[in-house]
Amino acid sequence: MEPQLQLKRIAAAITFVVAASTTVYAQGSGKVAGKVTNVKTGETIAGVTVKVLGTARVGSSDVTGNYNIPAVPAGKYTLEFSYLGFATKQITDVEIKDKDVTNLDVVLDNSEGKVLDQVVITGTFKKESIGALYAQQKNSISISDGISAEVIKKTPDKNTGEVLKRVSGASVQDNKFIIIRGLSDRYNSALLNNSPLPSTEPDRKAFSFDIIPSSLIDNIVISKTATPDLPGDLTGGAANIKTKDFPDKKTIEISVGLGGNTQTTFKDFYGSKRTVGNYFGFKNPDNNLPSNFPKSRELYTNLPASEKADYTKGFKNTWGYENLGKSLPYQNLQFIYGNSFMLNNDGKLGLITSLTYRNSENISNEVRNDFNGTDLGYNNYYFKYNDKYYRFNSSVGALANLSYIKDNFKISLKNIFNQSLEQNLILREGELVNESLRRTTLMEVFEKRMLNSVIDGEYLLDGNKQSKLTWNLSYSGIWDNEPDLRRLSYNKSVDETDPSVPYQAAIPNGSASPEQAGKFYSNLKENIYSAGLNWSYGLKLFNLEQSLKIGALKQYKKRNVDARVLGYVNRTSDFNENKALLELPQEQLFDYNNIAANKLYLDDITNATNSYEGTGDLNAGYIMISGNVAEKLKATVGVRVENYIEKLNTGSTSSDVNNNVNNNYTDFLPSLNLTYELTPKTNLRFSYSNTVARAQFRELAAFSFYDFITNNMKIGNPNLKRSKISNIDVRYEFYPSLGKLISVSAFYKDLKNPIESNFLSGSTAVSKSMSFINAPKAYIAGAEVEIRHDLSIFNDDSEFLKKLVFSANASVIKSEVDFKGSQPLLENKRPLYGQSPYLVNLGMQYSGANGWESSIYFNRIGRRIDIVGFGNYVNSAFIDEYHTIYEAPRSLLDFQLSKKLIANKAELKLNLGNILDSKSIFYQDVDKNGKYNVNGDQLINSIKYGRNISLSFGYKF
Repeated sequence: MEPQLQLKRIAAAITFVVAASTTVYAQGSGKVAGKVTNVKTGETIAGVTVKVLGTARVGSSDVTGNYNIPAVPAGKYTLEFSYLGFATKQITDVEIKDKDVTNLDVVLDNSEGKVLDQVVITGTFKKESIGALYAQQKNSISISDGISAEVIKKTPDKNTGEVLKRVSGASVQDNKFIIIRGLSDRYNSALLNNSPLPSTEPDRKAFSFDIIPSSLIDNIVISKTATPDLPGDLTGGAANIKTKDFPDKKTIEISVGLGGNTQTTFKDFYGSKRTVGNYFGFKNPDNNLPSNFPKSRELYTNLPASEKADYTKGFKNTWGYENLGKSLPYQNLQFIYGNSFMLNNDGKLGLITSLTYRNSENISNEVRNDFNGTDLGYNNYYFKYNDKYYRFNSSVGALANLSYIKDNFKISLKNIFNQSLEQNLILREGELVNESLRRTTLMEVFEKRMLNSVIDGEYLLDGNKQSKLTWNLSYSGIWDNEPDLRRLSYNKSVDETDPSVPYQAAIPNGSASPEQAGKFYSNLKENIYSAGLNWSYGLKLFNLEQSLKIGALKQYKKRNVDARVLGYVNRTSDFNENKALLELPQEQLFDYNNIAANKLYLDDITNATNSYEGTGDLNAGYIMISGNVAEKLKATVGVRVENYIEKLNTGSTSSDVNNNVNNNYTDFLPSLNLTYELTPKTNLRFSYSNTVARAQFRELAAFSFYDFITNNMKIGNPNLKRSKISNIDVRYEFYPSLGKLISVSAFYKDLKNPIESNFLSGSTAVSKSMSFINAPKAYIAGAEVEIRHDLSIFNDDSEFLKKLVFSANASVIKSEVDFKGSQPLLENKRPLYGQSPYLVNLGMQYSGANGWESSIYFNRIGRRIDIVGFGNYVNSAFIDEYHTIYEAPRSLLDFQLSKKLIANKAELKLNLGNILDSKSIFYQDVDKNGKYNVNGDQLINSIKYGRNISLSFGYKF
């Protein structure tokens, strides 16, 4: 060949290569990232080599099993995953897009002698996609259900509390408290990134999930069966919220939302005058107990009336309320920033932060009745009231996650902070039957603050054995302040027919009464410290892969509650002067000039039991082994041991009544989870476990509080025992393809000493005192079904039906508590308190062209007991004296429509909530037909909420 011709061909080849390279690189470059998991154990694998074939780009999975390969030229590639002892896997047609992240999760198989066909995935899917989450479910060691970030984006939900009601077998009270399989919060656990969350409520074991923005969630998994590495007080389920960790790329998001309600927005809104701080979750300083007020009842009660009047004058006159103008639309603002940084030492730093602000006003119309005993006949009213309920809420929240990873080591600092304020005004008008006409006001303030900080780490000790050490240290602080709860009644004779005759303030001239003209101050502080250490080790038994896991946990919490109960007394002796005084409007009634020794002043009626101090010391350890015991049978077996020491001291010094608590429990909690792979797409699961449920401090403390809403006195019981539960679960699950699931489950729970609410002996319809008690035993039996599938099953050739995804989950549950005649006031057998007999969630999502998406969701729960009634047995038949109060089923229908804008960087969402305008109804089932009958049952309470509409705009920079 001639040298000149050779040179021309070489030049042409170089030109072609350069041109081809220029074509590829002209499209820019992107990134590929994901997680590598062992298909047999479900554990992540560290040290897996990941190659982008045809390029020089290579990486490996870190201590968490995640890999991240940046600067891959845009185009389609084959990725190769290899690790010693595992079959090498190649995935073709992985598309890398310019300035984008392709998320690809992979499972590797180490079955010896098994030749795997090459797995080919065309296109891409995100780590948080439905398919990835369900693949995780299929390989999980326990029975679980979940929801992914992809689904969350298609719901009208703004926070985690609203999201949770979409999960199979779950429902939510007040949009924030989770109920799993119909079981109340005492039987459920909450975790954030595998660390236990504190209770945000003073009176119950409940975490307020509405403080976590839904946009920061990677996924939510609810484990419905216990494993030794989960908290021992898991009976209904453990909800684990996983937030995003290392952002795959720089993220800046801003969202703004406005919303309204058909019976609130642009209507007159009444309440106390607000300060600037009220709009950012802080109370008005005028609501504080004066700093110079005596610190205890003993220091105040024996003072002369003149000094009491002087101290009373130190209180700000906070009794007034006014028209604050038209209610404005509620606002939601959120800012999110996330990024990852490569450091000079080849380490990586990840940062995710968010700031959230919410502000809302809400008006609800309520009917509230109560009835005398059944011996006086049907619909024999004790009182009949109409309430106008004005609620103002504001909150500021922050989340900050900082993570560092290098080689075989990772450490993270995760923080959540929330400051919130709730100001309520209830204007009540009605009749105390056959006694008086009443106009009553309740004014209350709740200021809450929560801080949760967790520092955790992972360290890979031996890559070949996947020997890993994980640890965490955490602190949680809860501060609940309820200052200046005010209750005041104005009355006049029920026989008075002249509307011009004024009402008079019902201020007693004898002993003060907190329900007629009273003030209540309460302050709760709780600190929780915990530390956990876990070690996992890969091993082989019978030539099959297993994972050994050993761990320990220490948690110590301390709660202090102090309360003051005050009430006004009237010492006015002159009839005309007294009449003129009591007819004053409430904003003038307690004016400075009306406070005097011979007029009005405060008495201190605080009980010794209105304060308590409680500590809980939990020490736990566990050992478990998980993996295949046969080619298709996976088992997880182990035991968890928990020692819990709880102490509670009240302020009571009475020698004849001991209200203190000093319990020491040690529980051995074995569990077994079996998974048999019937086919590559189907599992059959079985689980057995023992769990516990412990009383909360408020339930143990002999702390009495008058509930204005229900007209009941609530008192704790220091003699409560913890409940012990045995759980059996069976589940069949079928995964037709990625993103699709059909499952059927059955479960049974046997409860020993379940904690129930009850009325104390001596209660009557007029004067009811509620407390808590251990029933001897109870059981819960139920079945669940879940379906998620597109509608292409009706026509596989229809592209439109492939974009329509139907989801449904439903539970049917039967429960029974048996008192065995131990409580003469209570019916021996009835459904478990708070247990719903069924739950239904239905949904339809559509993802159309040009960025249009829509979804519609339906939710309904069966009736459940709200307050347990009382009666007695006559000739072996239980006769109701005061009927049990039920919450009637309520149907919720929500809709969302969204559109991507500005090159898919922006999104506009329209949300419609409570489209059916359904009410909450609480009633006494007098005719015993199992449903609410307007003509045959007694209506206790109905709440009308109105329909919600909101519009939000989000932009990603």
